[in-house]
Amino acid sequence: MNELLAKSALELADMLAAGEVTSVELTEACLERIEKVDGKVRAFLFVDAEGALETAREVDARRAAGEKLHRLAGVPIAIKDNIVVRGKPTTCASKILEGWLPPYDATVITKIKEAGLPILGKTNMDEFAMGSSTEHSAYQTTRNPWDLERIPGGSGGGSAAAVGAFMAPLALGSDTGGSIRQPASVTGTVGAKPTYGTVSRYGLVAMASSLDQIGPVARTVADAAALQELIGGHDRFDSTSLDEPVPALARAVASVSDAAAKPLAGKRIGVIEEIAGGEGFQAGVVAQFDKALDALEKLGAEIVRVSCPSMDYALGAYYLIMPAEVSSNLARFDGMRYGIRVEPKEGPVTAETVMAATREAGFGDEVKRRIILGTHVLSAGYYDAYYGNAQKVRTLVQEDFAQAFAKADVLVSPTAPTTAFKFGEKTDNPMEMYLNDVATIPANLAGIPGISIPVGVAAEDGMPVGFQILAPARADQAMYEVAGALEAGLGEPLASRCPAADWKESE
Repeated sequence: MNELLAKSALELADMLAAGEVTSVELTEACLERIEKVDGKVRAFLFVDAEGALETAREVDARRAAGEKLHRLAGVPIAIKDNIVVRGKPTTCASKILEGWLPPYDATVITKIKEAGLPILGKTNMDEFAMGSSTEHSAYQTTRNPWDLERIPGGSGGGSAAAVGAFMAPLALGSDTGGSIRQPASVTGTVGAKPTYGTVSRYGLVAMASSLDQIGPVARTVADAAALQELIGGHDRFDSTSLDEPVPALARAVASVSDAAAKPLAGKRIGVIEEIAGGEGFQAGVVAQFDKALDALEKLGAEIVRVSCPSMDYALGAYYLIMPAEVSSNLARFDGMRYGIRVEPKEGPVTAETVMAATREAGFGDEVKRRIILGTHVLSAGYYDAYYGNAQKVRTLVQEDFAQAFAKADVLVSPTAPTTAFKFGEKTDNPMEMYLNDVATIPANLAGIPGISIPVGVAAEDGMPVGFQILAPARADQAMYEVAGALEAGLGEPLASRCPAADWKESE
């Protein structure tokens, strides 16, 4: 493997600024790596070699001319396929959007293009971001670079696998119930969900609008912080966007990484009892979680136990609220305006029959399941019993978090109850699959930021374990400070130990 690919995004940024490497050289190295290994990982649905190299050449020319550039200018990035890029295929891994070329850029893509990051292509995902394993893509199954027989998480398994397999130093994902953090956990990478509203959702194909959030995927905490800084900020095109300045997240990480032996002195770390272990949690995951808590204590933090009783109901509430919003958002895919159009083989060709035939052919089983469930919970006679009560639970979750944050600066838990499971283990049991998001969903219901960082591997299977850090809304900086200190305290980032680093070209 090209030695450049093992370096962090910020290390590459410094090399680019110093003239030690060009963006063209770095982009070519990424594209060569994709060509050599993506045949077995299958992280990308679309690779834009021409567009990436064009951006790289422009950045090199601007740098040679002495122009002041963004720190990440010239560092390649991969994009989850539910974030629109003008003129490039955006399918959400669904047949219903096959061949669609968006006529505009998402706000985060506009920021990335203005900063000069070459876009390598679009990564695979569960169809319309519905899943926890990337087994629900209409096109291909992405594999975990730590073990090709295991899932890379979902829905953003493609972005996590691309970063974990050293095909891209950075990627963007979206997180509705853990779709950035859970893939990061099982692939040994870093994934963050910003505070709801701090990163624009304009141009993100909506799954559940009150829960969706775009965020960074990287191999180090500092890289994730730098990328979140880049894509953050107010956007007039997003009515839920917060009109607030972007905090200096990368500087916060650097400050604790370079600090004295106890950078977390005075910090209170709250362990959420309801999702810190117990039934359904793999022994190796709990062991690595406890080990990380010990590391935090050595860094000066005080560990406290907090209870959030409503967490026991958060999963059920999420799987009522999310399908209801899915049912509404996916109503626009009707075969009339964009995407595929399928006419019925028999009977009259009307708007109703075309819509039915298009949705039957274009949507996969999991998407249909959630649309049907969402339509049911919103229907007359069931709205109050299901959707209304779920929203009440959402309020209780938010209140529990508020009380917990009065006792602790940040809250922690395992990111996922298990390591990456093998393909097919849970596809026949949707409820078992849904339980994989038990620790990540509460943050989306409350709109608070969360990050997953790798803290070790489970003794049972040698697979990565993620450690989740949650902070109050708008306190992303505090989250990054704790994550940066813990990463530094643990030593070399786990992502560097991924077996994909040693893959030979002939394999």
